[in-house]
Parts: sequence; C-alpha cells; structure tokens
Amino acid sequence: MKVHVDMNLCQSHGECVSIAPDVFELGDDDVLVWREEVSEDRRAAIEEAVNVCPMMAISIEDEG
Repeated sequence: MKVHVDMNLCQSHGECVSIAPDVFELGDDDVLVWREEVSEDRRAAIEEAVNVCPMMAISIEDEG
C-alpha cells in the first residue's frame, strides 16, 4: 500500500509520528517525512494515523 500526505494540509502536529514512527518522522526543520511504500502488515497503524491526523492530511492508496 502507498501512504500519501497532503503537504498543503499537514501542519506537522506529529500525531502520526507517535503512532507509526517507523513510517512517519519530523525532520530537523519540523517538516514531516514519511515512507511512501508500506507493507500491508502496518495497515492498522497507518489507518490509525489517518484517523488521528487533525488536518486530515494522510491517506492510503491500495495497490492492485
């Protein structure tokens, strides 16, 4: 699956980082960076990150 973050919406609150630090990270400049390709076994954590994002900036694209 692919993880997308709309950087026009993201305000680097970091909620996603606390849920899935192996996927999301705040850089030195507090700008969010993330792994776009994520294995299916991380789906539950990524879905939780989508749900807790206060800006609704994260989405999942299923590959197939």
